[in-house]
Amino acid sequence: MMQRKRTGDLRLIQELNRSIILDTIRKNGPISRSEIAKIIFVSPTTVTSAVAELINEGLVYEDGVGNSNGGRKPVLLRFNPSAHSIIGVSITNSYIKIADMNLEGKIIRKEVHPTNQYQGYDIIQLILDKVELFLSNKLDIVNCQGISIITPGIVDAEKGVITYNSKLNLYDIPLKQLMEEKTNLPTFVDNDANAYVLAENYFGLFSKFNDLIYITIGDGVGSGLMVNGSIYRGYRGSSGEIGHTSVVPGGIRCECGNKGCLENYVNWPAIYSKIVSAIMTKGRDTNIKDMVSNDLNKIKPNIFVQAVNKGDELALEILEDVVHNLAIAITNTMHFFNPEVIILSGDIIQDNPLFLKSLNEQVTQKVITVLKKEVNIHSTSLGSEFQLLGAAAVLLHWKFKFQIN
Repeated sequence: MMQRKRTGDLRLIQELNRSIILDTIRKNGPISRSEIAKIIFVSPTTVTSAVAELINEGLVYEDGVGNSNGGRKPVLLRFNPSAHSIIGVSITNSYIKIADMNLEGKIIRKEVHPTNQYQGYDIIQLILDKVELFLSNKLDIVNCQGISIITPGIVDAEKGVITYNSKLNLYDIPLKQLMEEKTNLPTFVDNDANAYVLAENYFGLFSKFNDLIYITIGDGVGSGLMVNGSIYRGYRGSSGEIGHTSVVPGGIRCECGNKGCLENYVNWPAIYSKIVSAIMTKGRDTNIKDMVSNDLNKIKPNIFVQAVNKGDELALEILEDVVHNLAIAITNTMHFFNPEVIILSGDIIQDNPLFLKSLNEQVTQKVITVLKKEVNIHSTSLGSEFQLLGAAAVLLHWKFKFQIN
């Protein structure tokens, strides 16, 4: 029994060393074996053994030689992101994105499928079927490292279970197990906002920050927290539900059962409803009507953003209302959490500098004096494919144990 435990402990140490060595090559390549040993404080023998495995698997390759301090010039190593692939899946209320990506999040092939307002078992079956069909057209399936799924709501990431998603009517869904049974590929499931925090760290420009909050605005509103360089998940993985914080006492009833929840005032359905109501019931004149040729069904987030940038009066009024409510929630968050930076993503954020300018100004006005110079709100650095990059980051984090920062 003691020998079996020691063997297990040794194997775990070897796997951790291997992950750290791969991550070191990814971040610092081209790099020599001896430099790796010095950076992570392990023996050259450990590095040599792990690198041999990584080269054999195609994750690392030798690329030229470095400078010598005497003796033979060291062989340099690089991370090889294209030898293996990731199937990334992003779930929202409106659509399912599926992509074949390399280990740096580069998209090779992508599909987008509407959810057709499916909920519960129907949406899960749709996801399973669409992923299975997507995989049937993948020729190099043997090199696939697994499937990574991100979704709004509360997720038990270690077990791969969607614990709570009221919009899609998903409760205690073992999605990891269901997908692995369907595809025979290792599957990882995580909350979308937590995934975006990881993606900003692996692929984006915010890796220098140890304490941050990432807020995503779409069909709902969610957030991911990094505390002291680690994702903070809270008890049962329910941290970051900023969309269900109250900003309007006695306001609109939310599907969660509360009243006045933030997401009912700043998410896209709320903005769309305000636009349509202003046009249909109040007869408001707006450029938005001309932009969609009077077909209100064609009003999308990018149309709203374009109207804001053109100075449309209705769009600006709605923008200020959204910013006002979001500023209340962010001010409360700053007072409680004191992050170094706040990152926003979502279609209404993309290419919308006025949104960020107004939000920074309003939060600066609201926070206590000592924090006024510390307000630091930015849009995501991941670009328009932030969702799929988030999915890629989840697999890198859970399978390869890539380190944050």
